[in-house]
Amino acid sequence: MAETVLISGGTGLLGSNITQFLQRKGYKVIYLSRKKGKKNGIKCYQWDVAAGTIDAEAVIKADHIIHLAGASVADKRWTDEYKREILESRTKSTALICRALKENKHKVKSFISASAIGIYGNRGKELLDEESEVAGDFLAQVCVAWEDEIFKFEVLGIRTVAIRIGIVLSEKGGALPQLILPVKMFVGAPLGGGDQYMSWIHIEDLSAIFVKALEDKNMKGVYNGVSPTPVTNEVLTKAIADKISRPVFPINVPGFALKVIVGEFADSLIGGARVSSHKIEKVGFSFAYPDIDKALDNLI
Repeated sequence: MAETVLISGGTGLLGSNITQFLQRKGYKVIYLSRKKGKKNGIKCYQWDVAAGTIDAEAVIKADHIIHLAGASVADKRWTDEYKREILESRTKSTALICRALKENKHKVKSFISASAIGIYGNRGKELLDEESEVAGDFLAQVCVAWEDEIFKFEVLGIRTVAIRIGIVLSEKGGALPQLILPVKMFVGAPLGGGDQYMSWIHIEDLSAIFVKALEDKNMKGVYNGVSPTPVTNEVLTKAIADKISRPVFPINVPGFALKVIVGEFADSLIGGARVSSHKIEKVGFSFAYPDIDKALDNLI
C-alpha cells in the first residue's frame, strides 16, 4: 500500500514540484490548506495557524510530513507587523503540527521541514557549512526560532530533517523571473557591489533533496539545500544576460537605491553567503544541475 505524505505549503512553487516527484514515485499526497476540499486533485485538510486549529485526520493519515508553509520574505515591505507574520507563520505552524501529533495516535515516521540559508547572514567569501556560526540579523533570528520548533519533533521519536534552502531557480516563479526581467528590459545590472555570493539551487534538485530526506532513514538534522557552485551576483546577472542575448548595464544598482525600493529586505539582496553542499553530497545525493550554466540552459 502506498505511503501517504502530508505537505504544508503544498500548492506553492516548491510544494507543487515536490508533489509531482512524490506522485511519480507512487506516494499518495495530501495537503494542509486554509480551505478543505481539493486542489489540483489533491485532498486538502483544513488548518488555521492564527487560530491554532488543525484537522487531526491529516496527521493521523500521514506516514511522512513535509513542512514548507511560511510567509514570503520578498512579497511585502518589512513593517513590524509583516516581520511578525514572517516569524510566526513559520514557528506557530510548526508548533501546531507538533501539537497535533502529540494529541493524536499517528504513524508518522519522518518530519522534513524547510529552513533557509538566511540563518548564516551576510558572510562575504567565507565558505559556510551546517556547523557555521549563525548570524544575528532578522532573517537569521527567524531561522533559529524556526529550527528550535522543528527539532521538537525529535522528542516525539520522529526522524527530523531541516533543509536550509538557498535561492531557488525555477522558470515558473520565485527569484529567476525577477532576475530575468530587468535584463530583458535592457536595465539589468549587478546589485550593490555585485561580489556578494548567491547560493542558488535548481528547483528539480531541491525537490529531489526533500524526497531523499524523506526516504533516507540515515538522514537527520540540518542539511544545506544549495548547489555545489555558488556564484556572485555579478556572475549570475551576466550568465542570465548571455542566455537571453542582452547586455548588462555598466553601472551597478547601488545599495541605498535598493533600500528605497524594497526597504530592509535590501540588506539580504546586497549581502550574500557562500554556502557548502558537501554534507548532502556526502550522504549520496547527486545534483542534476550542479553549475549555473547547465541550470540556466534548462530553465531559460
